[in-house]
Amino acid sequence: MNKGQVSIFVIIAIVIVGAVVVFFALTGRINLGANAGEFQPIFDRQKECIEQSTKGALELAGLQGGRVNSLDYLGGSDYAPFSSHLNFFGTPVKYWYYLSANGVFKEDIPTKLEIQGEIADYIEKDIENCDFSDFYEQGYLIEQSSARVSVNILDAKVRVAVSEEMSASKDGNSASLTKQNVEIDSGFGKFLGIARGIYDEQKTSAFLEKYAVDVLRNYAPVDGVILSCAPQTWKTQEVVGDIRAGLAANFGAIKFKGNYYALDSEEDNYFVVDQQTSVPVRVIYDRSWPSAIEITPADEALMIAKPVGNDPALGVMGFCYIPYHFVYDVRVPVLFQIYDGEDVFQFPVVVVVDNNLPRVASSFGIAPELENDICAFSNSAIAVKTFNAQLEGVEAQIDYQCFDSLCSVGTSKIGDDGAVLDGLVPGCVNGILHAQAEGYAEKEILFSSNSESEAEIILDRLYGVEIEVLVDGRALSGQALVQFVSPDLSASVSYPDSNVVNLAEGLYNISVYIYGNSSIVIPASSRKECQQVTRPGIAGIFGGTKEQCFDINLPETRIDYALLGGGNVQEYLLESQLQNERLILDVPSVPTPTNLEQVQYSFQAVQNARVEVRT
Repeated sequence: MNKGQVSIFVIIAIVIVGAVVVFFALTGRINLGANAGEFQPIFDRQKECIEQSTKGALELAGLQGGRVNSLDYLGGSDYAPFSSHLNFFGTPVKYWYYLSANGVFKEDIPTKLEIQGEIADYIEKDIENCDFSDFYEQGYLIEQSSARVSVNILDAKVRVAVSEEMSASKDGNSASLTKQNVEIDSGFGKFLGIARGIYDEQKTSAFLEKYAVDVLRNYAPVDGVILSCAPQTWKTQEVVGDIRAGLAANFGAIKFKGNYYALDSEEDNYFVVDQQTSVPVRVIYDRSWPSAIEITPADEALMIAKPVGNDPALGVMGFCYIPYHFVYDVRVPVLFQIYDGEDVFQFPVVVVVDNNLPRVASSFGIAPELENDICAFSNSAIAVKTFNAQLEGVEAQIDYQCFDSLCSVGTSKIGDDGAVLDGLVPGCVNGILHAQAEGYAEKEILFSSNSESEAEIILDRLYGVEIEVLVDGRALSGQALVQFVSPDLSASVSYPDSNVVNLAEGLYNISVYIYGNSSIVIPASSRKECQQVTRPGIAGIFGGTKEQCFDINLPETRIDYALLGGGNVQEYLLESQLQNERLILDVPSVPTPTNLEQVQYSFQAVQNARVEVRT
């Protein structure tokens, strides 16, 4: 054998050794005994279990906003009904940004390091359940130590290294493994980066809130003026339903800059957010998700805008008009869903519109300073008892309002002493205790927690009362607006579309307005108005003026709906009356107006008329 042949064998040997080193570096470290090849299926099974655990952890983290562990669940409140997790078809998805039960902003975004740690913990626990039963049945003895797992998330793959002492033996032969390396093709890392980019864009521009404000302006009455002498009413729940539908449709149409869609028209650019993404993104709002939509002024039944008469500033209109302005506070959850094939990454945030305005973008994700969270200083012990009028215990939800903070105290529970709640509230002068119970009117009492420790609240039972409206003792043939107003409770119905109102015993101001068809026509008119304006040139510089006149033309206007009757009364409604579940309201009529002067007379006549109340 010559030197050249020796060199060739040396090179071959080096290649073989290198291949073995690379193989074990990638697949793990195995110490082989005699006939050790028969043990390879056992170690392959372990590797399959690691791969499946990794895929399961990645899927779970993608569905739960990057979290493998769902963490502690924190409940919501009437003000912020979201809790700390969004329930997405049974999956608890931790909010990246939300409002806690006491109205404090919270931001909770998992870092890549935290996610890698949670995935590693999941794999360590899950691979303990790897099934080797078929090998045991064949007579193999398998021993394992506790595994130590490290995870590295890259844009297109996830690498997992598992260190453990694992040995297998049979019939005097054995083999052992100390490390397994697994690499999974996954877009999880890329999705996580896209999610952070979308969140940062929402954080700095508040684009969801801006879309929500546009929905309010297009789907609900916000402000304006209506030319009419009859009150304008909207059903509150219908308006809330329209807002929810508008949010679902508009959020669902949002897209991000990319090539995963085609626009049907130039107008669709309105829905494109200036944030680049290489994979599809969905923006989801479901109308069934817990949301808070509050409208002021409004009650649970109606939103009412009342007419006013002639106003000097609007004298050109010549008669009644209805100015309206409603203020909306909207707090709804929205889910961002990034997907490509079967890979999904999703995370939710809460969208906040306050007093018709989007939240300030720069404040997004920043919790108020602790000293501004009065509820955090709930260290005054109180005992609250809740009863009905018969002094029977009633379980009620108790909240305590101190300045602008509303703190949830808890629920009174029925025991030997009635319904009692022992709780903690912040020390406060002239705070307000709120009590709410199903079937009862909400009750508020003044309570200074810095000097008082016990409170008793008597709740008035609500009765569903059927309303019947008569005009001059006869059945109503038109429409009626009926209002019950007391210091503790207000309710309205648009009769006969709705004829049931929930009332509790108390003193009410009851008003009834009857409306029907009219044939009033305001003829077209014109008039000339003049005003002094500055003269042009040098004369104007020295204060010279001249008279300039212009014509005002008003078109013909028809009033199809006019006041035909009604009245007012102050009445104390006893519980015995409400238990009859029926109230008859009889009001006088007024002549059908045929001109503007008679319209003004009708309003004055109704204000002076009396409602007769009987059961």
